[in-house]
Amino acid sequence: MAAFCVEVADRAGVCYGVERALRMARDAGLAATGRVHTLGPLIHNPIVVQDLAASGVEVADSLDDVESGTVIVRAHGVVPEIVREASDRGLEVLDATCPYVKKVHRAAERLVSEGYRLIIVGEPGHPEVEGILGHAGPGAVVVSDPAELPTMEIGGKVGVVVQTTQTAEALSAVVAALAARTGELRVINTICAATQERQDSAAKLASRVDAMVVVGGKNSGNTRRLAEICRDRCPATFHIEDAAELESSWFAHARVVGLTAGASTPPEHIDRAVEALRSIGEGLEA
Repeated sequence: MAAFCVEVADRAGVCYGVERALRMARDAGLAATGRVHTLGPLIHNPIVVQDLAASGVEVADSLDDVESGTVIVRAHGVVPEIVREASDRGLEVLDATCPYVKKVHRAAERLVSEGYRLIIVGEPGHPEVEGILGHAGPGAVVVSDPAELPTMEIGGKVGVVVQTTQTAEALSAVVAALAARTGELRVINTICAATQERQDSAAKLASRVDAMVVVGGKNSGNTRRLAEICRDRCPATFHIEDAAELESSWFAHARVVGLTAGASTPPEHIDRAVEALRSIGEGLEA
């Protein structure tokens, strides 16, 4: 019997948008007669990106790095100008933007067209947020925390959208701060349901285990937020990208170890982590 048992969160790992993007990229790599590039990493998971590159789907930092063939728009989306430019250059464009991200684009465009000053609750500089800004046009601003609002001029009509992988708490905090400062406030909650489900499931599991493992890219915003949520409830929380990073000393006194994974973590990465944890547990028992 192992020294500890391993329990995986009810909701963990790849979401629909990531699964769709991966399927599109892998199919393109198999079918293409020319070179295939993604515009930036397809998803925020370095291991997956390396695997795609090995199968012929390379990463291009910009369109200037692509001379011909197929370009795939990453799951996070891009500004509209990039898609138009790619088409103008004669490149085949596959749009793997997550459908839920596209909903944010449409919501941002609608609010701006109706005369609202747009505020995006999200992580400045994140590719998804940059894409939303591109669809919102000039005048939109990004905030991640209510503390960023006091120095900002806020008009009578304010509209709010939110990065799909943000927490409900982050959105609520900004909205509460805005409510006292606007004549009209319209909020469109664009947090992805899959994100909320993973966060809720991780929080519930982390509240009752001795140690918690979060699997996914260190550059993944939604995975980092999962780690933060788990660490608030279970101080012995460890964020890894690969099962090889696990250390037996982390679990020396654990009886139950929980595991969750970000929305850009494929099932096989979760399986490898579970197998490695069980091996560690058996070693500690011996």
